[in-house]
Amino acid sequence: MRALTFVPGRKGTLDVEEVPDPRPGQGELLVQGLAVGVCGTDRELDRAEYGWPPPGRERMVIGHESLGRVLEAPEGSAFSPGNLIVGVVRRPDPEPCGACARGEFDMCRNGRYTERGIKEIDGYASERWTVEAGYAVRLDPSLESVGMLVEPTSVVAKAWEQIERIGSRAWFEPRRLLITGAGPIGLLAALLGRQRGLEVHVLDRSPAPGLKSSLVEELGGTYHSSSTLEAFHDAKPDVIIECTGAGQLVIDAMTTTSPAGILCLCGLSPGGRTHRVDAGVINRDIVLENDVVFGTVNGNLRHFRAAAAALAEADPGWLERLITRRVPLSRALEVFEPADDDVKAVIDLTA
Repeated sequence: MRALTFVPGRKGTLDVEEVPDPRPGQGELLVQGLAVGVCGTDRELDRAEYGWPPPGRERMVIGHESLGRVLEAPEGSAFSPGNLIVGVVRRPDPEPCGACARGEFDMCRNGRYTERGIKEIDGYASERWTVEAGYAVRLDPSLESVGMLVEPTSVVAKAWEQIERIGSRAWFEPRRLLITGAGPIGLLAALLGRQRGLEVHVLDRSPAPGLKSSLVEELGGTYHSSSTLEAFHDAKPDVIIECTGAGQLVIDAMTTTSPAGILCLCGLSPGGRTHRVDAGVINRDIVLENDVVFGTVNGNLRHFRAAAAALAEADPGWLERLITRRVPLSRALEVFEPADDDVKAVIDLTA
């Protein structure tokens, strides 16, 4: 079968090649790969910024935003041939930390977890793949063309779970939400915000309105094209979900929430840049207003299930518009060069 593979730690090694067909082990599903989404993590792996191959091997299959259809299922599992599924990305280490042992492997303490397509386990960018039944999530059939969005939505589902847990420390009825960044994570965060009945604002640093602005407006949100948070200094949001990783926006967001506000950091900032910061102002604002700033990454099985449920409730046409490029597996390398108008690029594993 064909698969998209690379050598972790070496640039220019990404290629479509023939690899042996997978054989399901005990308790595993055999799956026909339908599609895989490509995100910034995949492009960083291609640039050899990180990545760890399976033990004893040089090359590995990339891809963590999966979508497939069950071909074979073990007897007694919750799955049947024909089911539409996605595979969870992360696995706890063989000697799990306290969090991993309790199923919270997205919050691993010792760093010895593994991840499909990223760290020591083959990913999902192949014509067939296997997955343990306990790490698979069945999807509504309506998600057949957009199910690869479950993985990025799981990151957002976890963010919302954590926001709501933090808010429950006291009276919490948020009304105004600000998302900084209008990429897939930002737009999906806005979707889940609207599903919670919030007034949603999305700030994008793009110079002019276009597809992203129309996607925000179709949700019933308000789109802002700006590189600063000046427009929110008077009417401050109760919750900010920061998805750009832009250093100055991160800093400004810390003092732009309402009292007892919550800032969730989802974007990753590049190192090596410095910003002028009045640490005293930030400290006073957070302390005197009982604010919370926290970071989040990855998702566990619970978050994948929540993501699948959220997408099943969404407008299928809106989800379809998030996918701006679909290329066949034979041309997979094309999507590792992002286009200016990209939102989400997808590789079709059946073509």
